[in-house]
Amino acid sequence: MKKIVFLFAVLSCVNISAQHLSMQDAIDIALKKNFDIIVSRSQAEINKLNNTKGNAGMLPTVGLQATGDASYEDAYQKQSTGIVNKYSSQFNTDLSTNAILSWTLFDGGRMFITKNKLSEMQSLGEFQFRSRVMDVMYNVIAAYFDIVCQKEQLKSIFEVINYNRQREAIAQTGFNAGTLAKTELLQAQIDLNVAMETSINQRHAIDVARKELNILLGRNPDTAIEVSDTIPFASVPDKNTMMLKLESSNADLLTLKKQIDVAELSMKEAQKSSAPNLHFNGGYSFSIRAHTQGNLRNEHSNGIQVGATLSIPIYTAGETKRKVSVAQTELQIAQSNLDQTRLEVNKEVQNAYSDFESQQELLKIERKNNLLSKENLEISMQRLRLGQTTSLEVHQAQENYAQSSLRLINFEYNLKMAETKLRQMISDL
Repeated sequence: MKKIVFLFAVLSCVNISAQHLSMQDAIDIALKKNFDIIVSRSQAEINKLNNTKGNAGMLPTVGLQATGDASYEDAYQKQSTGIVNKYSSQFNTDLSTNAILSWTLFDGGRMFITKNKLSEMQSLGEFQFRSRVMDVMYNVIAAYFDIVCQKEQLKSIFEVINYNRQREAIAQTGFNAGTLAKTELLQAQIDLNVAMETSINQRHAIDVARKELNILLGRNPDTAIEVSDTIPFASVPDKNTMMLKLESSNADLLTLKKQIDVAELSMKEAQKSSAPNLHFNGGYSFSIRAHTQGNLRNEHSNGIQVGATLSIPIYTAGETKRKVSVAQTELQIAQSNLDQTRLEVNKEVQNAYSDFESQQELLKIERKNNLLSKENLEISMQRLRLGQTTSLEVHQAQENYAQSSLRLINFEYNLKMAETKLRQMISDL
């Protein structure tokens, strides 16, 4: 009977056509297909594309312009000699092309500040992407081991079902022999049915958990997958080592520090708004004008133009002051966010480390307790076979063992997630 029930449990947990997925496989797929990561990667790429000297205004721009006009007009010309020329319905054409170069030679150094700001924004995008990756990896690991946990719970339920079947068989034999009341048989059957109902709910929970993982992997929720059977041993660096690494490796802190760098450059950029600007202008033009009547039938001109423009802001209606004030406020906000997040991160690390240590102790105790409750159940089952106890005692022993098994599985999962949280905090997933 034990072998049959165990085989039924295995077949219920494993889909033969399902793809076996290791923890690393799940992470690799998420890094390629998770939609949050794809969007975050694209945003980081935009910051990288924007980081150019041209976007900072450091390079010249060259443009080509061409125009063409045609007109019908009546012309009246009176020369100084008194001669009058009249042309009716004169057809004129005017074609011109210009190549124009514009180059900012001096703007008070603002272009260099802007270039540094673009570089910092590129780094900021990389840190934000890194932070998003850490979040997704944590969610994938949590979803993966949630399936493992749910499967382990289903196995423990089938183990309880096995004991219930044995109880039912013993009660049936006793009832047939007239040594046990029918209530003993009925209670065994009720407990068996309840356990069967629990197994159905548990299979549904596993199915839901699989769908959640598939969504994180950017795949069809109905994709058949099979995960590992156990949760691996959890270990983390000592607390002091983690606290030392936190400032230099936590993705959220690094992101906020970079936001401060960007805000400082934005303030310097705003301060340069009142600086003089010197622009170099150059170009080459070529034009043709043709007339159907008159002494002058065709005109051609071409040449090079060179010049410079100096602009000095004298009054800007307070815009420069406003921009500087806004930039200073944004810098203060960024600094406050960093200070607040630093406290939050330190609190989270300490709480996660305390949780890790607590789960270790709880798991150690529950492993012993699980062995004791199973031994107690085995003894109760043997006493039931010998007619030395009642079905109520066995029911209580079964309940104790089932609850112990559930706690044991949950402690293993909680310990793994505490480890995962700590590693996420130092970007070590």
